[in-house]
Amino acid sequence: MKKLPVFTLGVEEEYQIIDPVTRDLRSHLSKIVDGAKIILNEQVKAEMHQSVVEVGTNICNSVNDAKNEIKFLRSKIVELADKQDLIVGGAGTHPFSKWQDQPITDDPRYHDIVNELQDAARSNLIFGMHCHVGIENREIGLQLMNQATYFLPHIFALSTNSPFWEGRQTGYKSFRTKVFDKFPRTGLPEYFDSVGSYENYLETLVKTNCIDNPKKIWWDLRLHPFYNTIEFRICDMCLTVDETICIVAIIQAIVAKLYKLNMNNTSFNIYRLALIKENKFRAARYGIDNNMIDFGLQKEVETKMLILELLDFIDDVVDELGSREDINYVHTILKNGTGADKQLAVFEETGDLCRVVDFITGEFTKGL
Repeated sequence: MKKLPVFTLGVEEEYQIIDPVTRDLRSHLSKIVDGAKIILNEQVKAEMHQSVVEVGTNICNSVNDAKNEIKFLRSKIVELADKQDLIVGGAGTHPFSKWQDQPITDDPRYHDIVNELQDAARSNLIFGMHCHVGIENREIGLQLMNQATYFLPHIFALSTNSPFWEGRQTGYKSFRTKVFDKFPRTGLPEYFDSVGSYENYLETLVKTNCIDNPKKIWWDLRLHPFYNTIEFRICDMCLTVDETICIVAIIQAIVAKLYKLNMNNTSFNIYRLALIKENKFRAARYGIDNNMIDFGLQKEVETKMLILELLDFIDDVVDELGSREDINYVHTILKNGTGADKQLAVFEETGDLCRVVDFITGEFTKGL
């Protein structure tokens, strides 16, 4: 039987830089980024808000390589933050910080975005995890993007980790997506029948000054305009390394399984975006609790059952990918809850959002 290709991985995480006394987000004045660049080169960069640090792994050949890199990156940023008397946390939103209080990084790119999008950009104080999966053939990559869109709500539900916004319990397990929805060219990706039609779309937007470069397509999943990857962008920033790597492993396995089906002339059903949006809303609202829709059966099914069905779907590729142990961590998430569930439990017990921040920063270093 033909072996699967190597589905390389690249993982990006966005970290919260926090004042250990007030527990509020705090500007690191580029000191963490500048210090990290000496050690990590281009693996770290400032984000639009000065209290955010983004890191990215090198190209990884396996989930295990990605795990080691994420552990290393988290450790280094914690170490550099500590030298500035700051701490680091991982969640899709900060429990109580107000975007109006957060300075914007002094960079022409961010000034341009703020100039164009105004308060939609200024209020975009959110933190995500992105996962690139390498696909050398862009036509195949586009087909896999079209098919993988169905699974985005399942992946998203597992990552939900932003139940609070500006000091309020929002009622959502992921309010981060509601904040980001204010941006143009976000949400579920459009369907394209060829790379040519996709590139024509990008060229049209650039030519008509809608965007100045194709990276301003901020969909939940995109065929990357410059790299031979498909990039999953839907996830909240996770509390722990184990959660991040579990979700990364599931993403890689979904791509590998869809690739395998395509190579056997069997493709996965492509469903209308209008239907998938219903599941995305449910994932944002309820996380792994409640139900999502099984469109094949045309009925509601418990979200946890659908995630277990997803594990069955990818089961025949995970051993070849070497990721079974990391994927099995999903059972811990299903049992103990997502980051959002855990944050809400701390708040329910203490009634104190500062204790929630302490929990977020404590979980960040777990397993390093």
